[in-house]
Amino acid sequence: MFIQLIKRNSRRSRKENGLFFASLLISIIAFYIILALPHQDVMLFLAKMESDAVDRLLSLIPAFYGLTLIILFFLIYYAGRFQLERRRHEFGVCLMMGMRRTQLFAMLLAEDIQGSILALIIGLPSAVLLSELISLITAKFVGLGIIGHQFTFSLRAALWTIVGFILIKLAAFLILTGKIARQEIGSLLTETPDGTKKQYPAFVYACALLISVVCLADAYRMAIIGMSWYQLRQMALTLVLGFFGTILFFFGLRFPAGIAASHAKKDRRLRVFNFRQLQETVIHRSGSLAVSSMLILAALCCFGAGTAIAHYYGSSQEHVLDYTFSDTRALELEQDETDLTPDPLIDLVTDSLRAHHLEAEFSHLFEMKTGHIRTAGDSMDTSLQMDAVLSLISQSDQKEARDILLNNLSGYYPYLIALSSYNELLSAAGAPRLRLASNEAAVYMDHSGNPECIRLMNQVLKSHPEILLDNDSFRLTQDVQTTNLITDRSITLSFALIVPDKAFAYYTQGDYNVYVNGVLNTDTGSVSLMQSISDLNAQLDQTGLAYESYLQNMGRQLFYVVAASYITLYLAVIFLIIANTFIGVQFLISQQKAHSRYQTLIHLGATYELLCRSIQKQVHWYFGIPAATAALSSLFGVRALLGGLLPSRVQGHIPEMLLVSAVMILALCIIEYIYMAVVKRTSCRYLLTFMTPSRDE
Repeated sequence: MFIQLIKRNSRRSRKENGLFFASLLISIIAFYIILALPHQDVMLFLAKMESDAVDRLLSLIPAFYGLTLIILFFLIYYAGRFQLERRRHEFGVCLMMGMRRTQLFAMLLAEDIQGSILALIIGLPSAVLLSELISLITAKFVGLGIIGHQFTFSLRAALWTIVGFILIKLAAFLILTGKIARQEIGSLLTETPDGTKKQYPAFVYACALLISVVCLADAYRMAIIGMSWYQLRQMALTLVLGFFGTILFFFGLRFPAGIAASHAKKDRRLRVFNFRQLQETVIHRSGSLAVSSMLILAALCCFGAGTAIAHYYGSSQEHVLDYTFSDTRALELEQDETDLTPDPLIDLVTDSLRAHHLEAEFSHLFEMKTGHIRTAGDSMDTSLQMDAVLSLISQSDQKEARDILLNNLSGYYPYLIALSSYNELLSAAGAPRLRLASNEAAVYMDHSGNPECIRLMNQVLKSHPEILLDNDSFRLTQDVQTTNLITDRSITLSFALIVPDKAFAYYTQGDYNVYVNGVLNTDTGSVSLMQSISDLNAQLDQTGLAYESYLQNMGRQLFYVVAASYITLYLAVIFLIIANTFIGVQFLISQQKAHSRYQTLIHLGATYELLCRSIQKQVHWYFGIPAATAALSSLFGVRALLGGLLPSRVQGHIPEMLLVSAVMILALCIIEYIYMAVVKRTSCRYLLTFMTPSRDE
């Protein structure tokens, strides 16, 4: 009988508070995914390329784990308190019927253990499957391939998930049941009303609302223009203004809520009641709503900024070249001065590949020649004169791009690129080749630079301005070229000139850098590109050639994708779970406190459908106010995060990142709507219990 009672109570608790149980499942999944991160394919791949960066990233996981435990403890505590408060009368009746307090404690402990075990039974397999799905999608996205994927189950992650979950559940349970056990039977059978809140004149709330707008506006201004990132004091000031601005905003909402209630149309049924309920809820819960709104804001900012950064670094990965071989014979020549005419680098690379039977692995091998102007000696004033170009740039009304270009090109000592080398690169990329006359040149700029600068330079090039290259006249033509010259993205040219081969040979005087670029044979069968490069790296290490592969470069870019996406998405999920569960639980508590009012409305003739519409409107307002406030603030918060975290060379891409962030924020707003639907369903089910006439004893 006792066991059946435990099973029935546990099943009823999950049914009545499905929102809390679903939040526990999501928490378990989030725990396992972040703890199992070191075992995912992408992290194992990154560990080979960027071991130091990966180690630093993984060293943060225990901190995130501990922080999440603390935050989820408070979530479980408040949600558990709501469940126990709803059963106060039941506990009092049980004690009156002769149940000992130790038996009551044992019953509650057994119910909690049963619910926790069920959550782990459902949550852990779901977490493992979701972790594998994420690993597969990420592997496919970055080109690692699915064939090389192996199913992994992290026993360590599962154990720490179980231990952490049980610890916070047990701690919250002991605190809550301790409070229940100390109460007398009479207090358990008596409903505890909310404490009265002191009312202030409407003028006080109006002033608080006005001050909050000023504080929030100043916080947004400091964050967006970058003042917050200058020093710790400015950042602290921004956070303080944002925090107190949000608190005052929700405190001041009592003013418009009161106006809306007093001016409600009398012919709208329960409209005044709805606004009075909302007004009273805001009075009693303004601080909690403000904290929940800030948690939603943190979730939206993390999700929006993290997704935008990951999308940018993932989509900006232009892939044309697979390998670049560099010349390391300079040191050897210093030691052996008898060999002053070494073979061309491409011959050395070709011979070495042929000797190791690797020539069939490449479909295309070509030289990339770059060098400085040597005919002018050390005189930078006569090496390159671009007065016409600078004049056209200075006439532009695009202030930021204009200032950047004028600063970069004034007194610039440029690189030259051989036309034949660049045309080979364009052929490998599947792009049309450049055609230049003997007195023509094309402009090259690194594609990762400011896009506004590239667009401005293209406008300048439409007029085909003339430049002086060591006092020789050249005409700039074509559009700006941005295809990466070699695989190593850490070596970039912010500005260079592509000139015909004869001009390149003359102005460099034979003193230039040579790289050999290679493109793999695309006929790799079922093996992924990443796997092909990884296997070939092992064979190239035996040749003694110095090379940089696309795999190594991609490891650097992919680290930003993983760091931005995994960590920020994890934090966003945790913050969103806590905020929405907190709001939902508080609304259900306030509804329970007002049960006598709903019973009075039923006695006055209110139908179930009318009460459900009333409660749904209250849920819309109760969830909508903090969610809408957070969504509006997130537009400024994401912009501030992108401006403060991204390097200057990426700042020009912020508008397109904001577009991605807006889409992600919209997706989270849909999740908010789902939470609202769950709370409305739970509330309507609770109202249904009042529809059966009962007699108060």
